[in-house]
Amino acid sequence: MNTFKSLSLAAAAAVIGFTAAAPEAQAQISVNIGPAPICPYGYYDYAPYACAPYGYYGPEWFPGGIFLGAGPWFRGHEGFRGQVDHHFDPNRGYRGALPQRGERPHPSNSPDRVAHFSGTEMRDGRGHASEMGGHEGGHEGGGGHR
Repeated sequence: MNTFKSLSLAAAAAVIGFTAAAPEAQAQISVNIGPAPICPYGYYDYAPYACAPYGYYGPEWFPGGIFLGAGPWFRGHEGFRGQVDHHFDPNRGYRGALPQRGERPHPSNSPDRVAHFSGTEMRDGRGHASEMGGHEGGHEGGGGHR
């Protein structure tokens, strides 16, 4: 009986020793999303990141005339929320023309000064929307109509 206990104890110690000495497998995942779409008035913050038409994004999305980006290429600050007009969103029923990637903006359409812009919801650049109200604009200078 002592021999059986000794063998059982030795086998258990060996299993524990081998388990502790086994190398850990490390998983590594690399995702390459590629460059941001080149669009004249920005692009939607959801795949396939199609170009958005003039008037979808409010002026706060274009500080200095440069689009802040959206989705995986968003470059705004952590608490950013900017106005959009969801009437220009294909996921919300818009069926009008969309600019093509690489297309140049029309000279009379300045995205940082959209005439008569009327935002209908706030977006954070990462795919999240919220109701209008409370926080107006995405940066220190505010936002809204210009």
